[in-house]
Amino acid sequence: VQLQASGGGLVQAGGSLRLSCAASGRTFTTYSMGWFRQAPGKEREFVAHISWNGDRTYYADSVKDRFTIARDNAKNTVYLQMNSLKPEDTAVYYCAASYHDGTYIYQLGAYAYWGQGTLVTVSS
Repeated sequence: VQLQASGGGLVQAGGSLRLSCAASGRTFTTYSMGWFRQAPGKEREFVAHISWNGDRTYYADSVKDRFTIARDNAKNTVYLQMNSLKPEDTAVYYCAASYHDGTYIYQLGAYAYWGQGTLVTVSS
């Protein structure tokens, strides 16, 4: 599957952005989907995950109650709605597809396919 992330940009603290990740290739519902981010000089970290049919979602503590992950299987797209953005949310955001849907979804190694990343910059 090929993944194309979009929607990043520059936003002031407290603002909102919605990231999109469009998938093409194999059947989208084969995969659970995740979002990760990587800030300058830091390791890539888990942000959010959604099961193949959208009935289960998981979030990093740092984004819980501010970010919402969703998917539209008819459009082969997964979204990340980001509200109340903070300067520390500044990072390149990556979407990823996984064959797994359990304990390992927090780990980079659980994901077989990655998008190219989209930059989110939050100014103070």
